[in-house]
Amino acid sequence: MRNWYVLVVLILCISMLLGVTKIGFGAGNIEVGEYYNLSDYEKLTGKKITKFGEAPQLAELVKQGKLPPVEQRLPKNPLVVTPYEEIGQYGGTWRRTWSGLSDSAGPYKICSEHLVMFNKDGTKIIPNVAENWKVSRDAKVYTFKLREGIKWSDGTPLTTEDVMFWYEDILLNKELTPTVPTWLLAGGKPCKIEKIDTYSFRVTFEEPSPLFLISIGKMGGGHTFFAPKHYLKQFHPKYIPKEKLDEFVKKEGLQNWYQLFSNKNDFLQNPELPVIYPWRTTTPHTVTLQIMERNPYYWKIDPAGNQLPYIDRITHMLLQSGETAVLKAIAGEVDMQERGLALADYTLLMENRVKGDYRVLRWPQGTGASPAIMLNQNVKDPVLRKIFEDRRFRIALSLAINREEINQLFYLGLGEPRQASIISGAPFYDPEWEKAYAEYNPKKANEYLDKMGLTKRDKDGFRLRPDGKTLAITIEYSGDRPYMEVIKKYWENIGIKVALKPLERSLYVTRARAGELEVGVWGFDRNVAILSDPGHLLGTVAEAPWAPLYGTWYTTGGKGGEEPKGDIKKIYEFWDKVKVTGDEKQRNRYFKEIINLHKKNIWMIGLVGEVPQLIVVKNNFRNIPDGLLWDDNIRSPKNARPEQFFFKK
Repeated sequence: MRNWYVLVVLILCISMLLGVTKIGFGAGNIEVGEYYNLSDYEKLTGKKITKFGEAPQLAELVKQGKLPPVEQRLPKNPLVVTPYEEIGQYGGTWRRTWSGLSDSAGPYKICSEHLVMFNKDGTKIIPNVAENWKVSRDAKVYTFKLREGIKWSDGTPLTTEDVMFWYEDILLNKELTPTVPTWLLAGGKPCKIEKIDTYSFRVTFEEPSPLFLISIGKMGGGHTFFAPKHYLKQFHPKYIPKEKLDEFVKKEGLQNWYQLFSNKNDFLQNPELPVIYPWRTTTPHTVTLQIMERNPYYWKIDPAGNQLPYIDRITHMLLQSGETAVLKAIAGEVDMQERGLALADYTLLMENRVKGDYRVLRWPQGTGASPAIMLNQNVKDPVLRKIFEDRRFRIALSLAINREEINQLFYLGLGEPRQASIISGAPFYDPEWEKAYAEYNPKKANEYLDKMGLTKRDKDGFRLRPDGKTLAITIEYSGDRPYMEVIKKYWENIGIKVALKPLERSLYVTRARAGELEVGVWGFDRNVAILSDPGHLLGTVAEAPWAPLYGTWYTTGGKGGEEPKGDIKKIYEFWDKVKVTGDEKQRNRYFKEIINLHKKNIWMIGLVGEVPQLIVVKNNFRNIPDGLLWDDNIRSPKNARPEQFFFKK
């Protein structure tokens, strides 16, 4: 498995070192699957794009006088998307499945547009809604220029009026945004945004904020930094009388105006919301078949000047009881699907490729552990807390796990037995951390527990705690995790009694966030571009509760949770330095100290990592690569540029 994984990463790295990958339509030295300002594309290739094409259905609307010509719908400097295989063909319906609004990340990660974006492998920031930007030497001031001429899906121009509306009336409104996201803070204060002109604005921080751009690449999706003022102001008390707003709230069956506003600002819940996405919702999210139609004002083109997207519409079929994405794929009822597919489905999917007329792609995930087991350092039982805080206990549990056996039994041998650590090939990968206490050595595990003084046993052979009670732990988790029975066996073999408690996801998250779990289970993902979202390393990911109350203390500035101590407090101190250090080398040294603390303490116990993400793709569904990195931080599959997918006729 490692050979395949490393080969993919090496190919990506070689491409980066060479700086380019040539593509087959005469475009010159540019990368496939990337974004370029038209002006930059023309400089790089020497090719001028002076004529623009559009989908036949839009051309017909232009002919009928119902839509402006494509030249008037595109911005002055469109964004060029270089296709992975070839210039596409217009038309078709992309069929997918989903589980309803709880599965909203599926449609969002296909459509969402950020002010700036990560490139396809998360190694640098590239233009998107912002055509260009400047950063002050002290990383306190960022000046952005919007792509002039971008229009919302109803034809209204996107301007800095929409930026200021988002800033003044959404971000700074306490009812809509009770807590400003930490990535928009510096020195404990929110950033300040000023309008310069119709298309330029300035963002200023109290202290240096050198990670701001990469934070936008991860966090800045949806309507972040801009929102359609011309539409949303009708639901905001600053712009309409209270009596009228109350009528709207009552009509929708809600209690407060901010609930109404939030619903109206969600493109899945509100088909009327103007967007700048490649597709816009045209049906309520409650229907059996949710439909998204192409946005006639989308602002990206291919190298031939054709307005994107190629695909006319996307449908999301609501899965009914007993239905799964796998069964729909086998039946040939989906065209490209990744959500709802697990590695356990791999054999079944491969066996039915001819029947379903599809291929199965494998993208290496940016997941260092699938999953990690996390001992809650804030566990409420004081005796158990003292045991959990002793790194020897965590090391013993790690050594008791036969990772190779788990990989073969539950991952078809396609994963990599490893500690919960950053994936190989990514920045900050540490081979020592990957191997730390990851060997199967139950004898050594027993020795660690004995040295802790946990030598006495009860009548069933389980170890006793210092207070004389049986050393028993409860592992809570959500989802189908059959390997947990094997973990129970491993740990009971070294004298620790284990109870397994599967939970519905929302209940699991609630209990994890409140610090009520003893042991939780979640994946250590988001390894690609990890500086954009280091939550797993900080203990601030709700589902990954190795330090939930310490994480709350940190994210609330000490107003909630529990103040950390020792090495965990050092993590926050180093991260605070990372956030304000402009010198990249020094910043990376601080972050490496966080890695070293995790390597020493093993707060997250990994089983198997670097597991591929399966993607089922119809054979006529093209311009989608195999082997691209998959990670939440780079909004996969958005990093494959879905707007350039097409059906080959």
